[in-house]
Amino acid sequence: MNKPTVTVGTDNSLRTPEEITLDPSDWQTFRKLAHQALDEAIGFVENVRERPVWQAVPQEVRDQLSGSLPIEGTPIDEVYREFKETIMPYATGNIHPRFFGWVHGSGLPGNIVAELLGAAMNCNCGGRDHGAIYVEREIISWSKELFGFPTESGGLLVSGTSMANLIAIGVARNSVDKNIRVAGLGALQKGLTAYASAEIHESALKALEILGLGSSCLRKVGLNSDFSIDIAALRQRIAEDRAAGYQPFCVIGCAGTVNSGAIDDLDQMASLCAKEKIWFHVDGAFGALCMMSKRLRSRLKGIELADSLAFDFHKWAHVQYDAGCVLVRSGDLYRETYTSRPDYLHQIGRGLGAGGDWPCDFGPELSRSFRALKVWFAFKEHGADRIGELIDQNCAQAEYLAGRIKAEPLLELLTPVTLNIVCFRFIKDGLNDAALDRLNEDIVADVQESGVAAPSTTRIRGRLAIRANITNHRTHRSDLDTFVDAVLLAGQLR
Repeated sequence: MNKPTVTVGTDNSLRTPEEITLDPSDWQTFRKLAHQALDEAIGFVENVRERPVWQAVPQEVRDQLSGSLPIEGTPIDEVYREFKETIMPYATGNIHPRFFGWVHGSGLPGNIVAELLGAAMNCNCGGRDHGAIYVEREIISWSKELFGFPTESGGLLVSGTSMANLIAIGVARNSVDKNIRVAGLGALQKGLTAYASAEIHESALKALEILGLGSSCLRKVGLNSDFSIDIAALRQRIAEDRAAGYQPFCVIGCAGTVNSGAIDDLDQMASLCAKEKIWFHVDGAFGALCMMSKRLRSRLKGIELADSLAFDFHKWAHVQYDAGCVLVRSGDLYRETYTSRPDYLHQIGRGLGAGGDWPCDFGPELSRSFRALKVWFAFKEHGADRIGELIDQNCAQAEYLAGRIKAEPLLELLTPVTLNIVCFRFIKDGLNDAALDRLNEDIVADVQESGVAAPSTTRIRGRLAIRANITNHRTHRSDLDTFVDAVLLAGQLR
């Protein structure tokens, strides 16, 4: 059958007088502003060292950003001017080379272009048959290759590891009894229990709560001296719960704990889970990407045996926020957990409604952005080996920072340096632990407010620590020296 001939119109001005649009009335003027904005965005990144790492939002700006709903429109050049004055100067600061807080990626200049192009396409990546879906499938295929997952595995790009953990643990829960999806937890005969290191990220607890299992079902297992999970204690706790009538269903391994960067023995955990017939999930938010490092990948032995894996491209792959990923070994079980096709999403054999499995079959979202494009740009531009070299560089910089701390009588290293996280504190004679906690909290705030650097805080064995995470391709060792000097000065001034 011959396909009908369709004539494509080219004149955007052909509309009746009563019809309106949100397109510019003058494309040339808009183009000039857009070029200016792109140029200034590039300059914002290029000249990042000339600005404070972070600065507080002034009260007058807060007031301006809490106004009423705009009823009438404002010319876009005025909107852009307001953005530059009230929003752009007060960023989180994670693109700066001396941002050491939490585990934030630093972004890529090339991704400015990717985000611009993705915005122009404005694709809904929940499904259907279009180019953006094939880009995401390619990213998932690359991820399977990187982590040694079988080709029949399923995967999805998500906002981050918090969502990836939720999706993966949801599959683990439903693997116990497929009736859960219809009957809920009432389909279960026994209470489910999950297991993880005492250093597990809070997102795992949230996932268990959201999935109706409750945070009390998570057994936090004790640690070894390097802050990795104690496998013997894990084995014992599973046995105790079975004897008490519970059903252990999921063990969560950490590939880089958020406090110290510790890596659990994933290989032993995988063997234990296989023997006990328990789902093995790995939270690899940032540490999983050590698979791109020729020097570090051996520490992740066993990750390829996981039933599911969560990780972020927006951390150590430096992709712009947000870009996380979940992989599930059993693609069929994954699909059964989330797929739902009402009439309006019915798949047809050809046309835009075709295209095989859709991303909405593997997660809760139907409307999804084109996250895959910036990941695709990052790996096409730089390659996995180059990104892996920068992971090595950050870990070497963490070792350098630890050496500086050990050499300073007023500083105390609180954890061994496993990857890229260094936890330490300022010490002062005559102060008890509570007073030292307050002092170090004040030091962190002082250093942040100075604009010199932005560390964060955590607690290590009950003691408040200054926590420095190095997940930045712009950081130099001289930045670490500047940071240490700032901490010492702030501590001595108090």
